[in-house]
Amino acid sequence: MTIRFAAIGINHNHIFGQVDALLGAGGEFVAFHAPEDDLAGPFQTRYPQARRVSDPRAILDDPSIKLVTSAGIPADRAPLGIAVMKAGKDYLSDKPGMTSLEQLAEVRRVQAETGRIYSICYSEHFQTRSTVKAGELVQAGAIGRVINTVGLGPHRLNAKTRPDWFFQRARYGGVLTDIASHQFEQFLFFAGTLDVEVASAAVANRANPGTPELQDFGEALLRSPDATGYIRIDWFTPDGLPTWGDGRLTILGTEGYIELRKYVDPTGEPGTDHLILVDGKGLQRIDCSNVELPFGRQLVADVLERTETAMTQAHCFKAMELALTAQAMAESTAGRRA
Repeated sequence: MTIRFAAIGINHNHIFGQVDALLGAGGEFVAFHAPEDDLAGPFQTRYPQARRVSDPRAILDDPSIKLVTSAGIPADRAPLGIAVMKAGKDYLSDKPGMTSLEQLAEVRRVQAETGRIYSICYSEHFQTRSTVKAGELVQAGAIGRVINTVGLGPHRLNAKTRPDWFFQRARYGGVLTDIASHQFEQFLFFAGTLDVEVASAAVANRANPGTPELQDFGEALLRSPDATGYIRIDWFTPDGLPTWGDGRLTILGTEGYIELRKYVDPTGEPGTDHLILVDGKGLQRIDCSNVELPFGRQLVADVLERTETAMTQAHCFKAMELALTAQAMAESTAGRRA
């Protein structure tokens, strides 16, 4: 048994990973809505089984469609998710799942009212094999109790290829809301608690005066009763790196540590998903190439069985609450300095 699903909003390439995860779990992709012809053409070529509809109501009003996925413009994701839940369907959004604390509050209200699933695909966790493997190791006690994480998310700007909305604060949500939502979610996961607060946060435009609403640098410090976490994200990946960014995560435990170089190893090891484990026995690289990515399978099961195996709703929302809180804190601090 599986589900029929559709897509509304394909403005970010993350939509491909979301659709592929659902297809890999046996989902049937039946329809999509995208007003942009330049995006819809290649998308339909890749997924010819999904018909393009001119009105999103054709999807929302179809009772056979059980889940809608979206990687639309960030500011539009929460209003769409609310409409999807009110239509009696479950929702999978690209990150960020919303761009303001006000949107988050309304999403929480409607989700509680409808009982539908509002999921966010934090892809640097759920679609990255080394992160999934690190979770297995931590849960097995490989490094003892986690006491600190350092999550780094550098990206290449590629300014000339970005759409206008990418540079508009109200539409992309700020750099901590957007990119760093990955790192906030991973801290919650590896620290194993939702009892987390933002201790400090900062954002800045360090080198892009021509696009003043772009925040090209951000950082935050997190604190839980038993662990702390540092996050740094930026748009300063140099052109010499052979991929879009050098995402890194270090997880410090009481009995060892794990380091992930998710997308590239600058020392020359080929491929992606480089995981290094250091413990009392020594140092080892662990091959993650055959690690299953269970998120799609688990989410489809959750839609069918009304469970929370892919991610609890509380975890999903708490990660965005932290990102949005840090964003507001950072901008408030910047305003006082100005």
